[in-house]
Order: sequence, then C-alpha cells, then structure tokens
Amino acid sequence: MKRWQHNKPKNGVPVLRAVTFDVTHTLIHAPRTAEIYVEAFGRHGVKASVRQVRKEIPWVWKEFSCQAHPMADRFSRHPKGAKGWWHDFAARLCRRLDLPAPSRFASAELFARFSRTDAWEVFADVGPALTQLRALGLKLGVVSNWDPRLPDLLAALGLEDSFEAITYSAAEGIEKPNPKIFLSCLSRLEVAPEEALHVGDHPIDDFEGAQAAGMTSVLIDRKNDEGPDLCRLLETFYQDRLPLRASASDRFGGRHVRT
Repeated sequence: MKRWQHNKPKNGVPVLRAVTFDVTHTLIHAPRTAEIYVEAFGRHGVKASVRQVRKEIPWVWKEFSCQAHPMADRFSRHPKGAKGWWHDFAARLCRRLDLPAPSRFASAELFARFSRTDAWEVFADVGPALTQLRALGLKLGVVSNWDPRLPDLLAALGLEDSFEAITYSAAEGIEKPNPKIFLSCLSRLEVAPEEALHVGDHPIDDFEGAQAAGMTSVLIDRKNDEGPDLCRLLETFYQDRLPLRASASDRFGGRHVRT
C-alpha cells in the first residue's frame, strides 16, 4: 500500500480531500425492478404478480447476502460469473413465489435489461452534489458491491467522468464491508482514510465498512422522502474540514463554506 502525503490538520482534524459513494440506492435506483422482472418472466411463459415480486426481491437479496463468502466477491466467485449468479437469484425468487424456474433465456434477458439506462434513474440531487464537490477541489470515487456491468452503466448514465476511481467488488474480488475495497479506492485517489468521507445507504456495508477502513462515513436514507438531500447532508460533514483556499466566496447548499 502506498504512503499518502497528509495535509496539516485543522484544529486537530485532517482536512477533507475526497468523497466516495456507494452506487445503488445512493446515486442511482431502479424504480421499475419488479415490473421488469414480471415483463421478462411473462415473455418466457412465467406469470407473476408485480406486487408479489416487489415484496420478495428484498428478501432474496438478503438471503443471498447472508450466503455470500465473507472474503470474496459473490459475482466473480460464481462458477458461471455474474450472469450465473443473477440466474440463481431469479430462480430463487421464482421458488419463493411458487413459480416455475426461469429459463436461461429469461435470466439472460433480465441481465441485459439491467445493463441498460432505461432500467435506472439517477437521483435528482446527485448531479448538483457531484458538480459542487468537484468545484471545491475534492476527489470523488465509487466503492460498490457490483458486477462487471457497473463502469459501462455509469458511463451511459453520464456519471463516469465525475469520478477519478470506480472501485467495485467484481473487479476487486472482495466486497464491502471488507475495508480492503475502500482502501483500494483511496489508493487510486491518493488520499489517506482519515482524509476521506464515504456516503452510502447500508449501515454495515457502507457505514461500518468505511469506518473500519479509517474513513468518516455517513448514511443517506433514500426511502425517506423528507430526508435531507445529498447536498445538505454532505455539507454537515465537510464544513470544518476543507483546506484553506484563495477565495472566501464559494457556497455550497446556500451557505458559506470555508475556503
């Protein structure tokens, strides 16, 4: 692991030099997930209810997460790679719904559908937040448990150029909350853990995982419509950690920040 050059702390607190993000339910979401599953199943002879699929998908994800190897990425570890893992996911979903097992053609269609931008939406506050963080001179990165489709998907959604490092489990061979995946991203960004903040939605994978790596971490609750947007949430955490700069007129979220 390379050594980082530390900035002089302000009042004993290291200055903030980088912010990393989780992806799903932090930067983007797939609001029509259940509908897409039902459409794909239906085209291959399996009839399902959107309501039931929407209810069961989170439980299947939790079940598979509990079965995941604690020191390895689930997608690269599967004998048939990410496509094989997602086929098993669809098959388990059908078993929970007491439906016939999906064909390989159905699971292949689902894999392709979620590779495309029309299955996903970028949260409205993400673009402004990333733009303003970069304007403040902060380095930005991604740390996510994702399969090999992630870089192309972020590029297609117009997000790739905002990040100097896109770190994901299928490429690293390890998953959050393992601190090694966070440290791998920080090595690419050339910042120390205490100089970085991680933002995500999962209390263990994101919040505790980043803290185990020595970072500051913050949870964002996308399920709460009245929760703070990303700009205001982040402002709380870097107000007193920005390095001194020439201008004192920069603003973020409508309030002066120290520059």
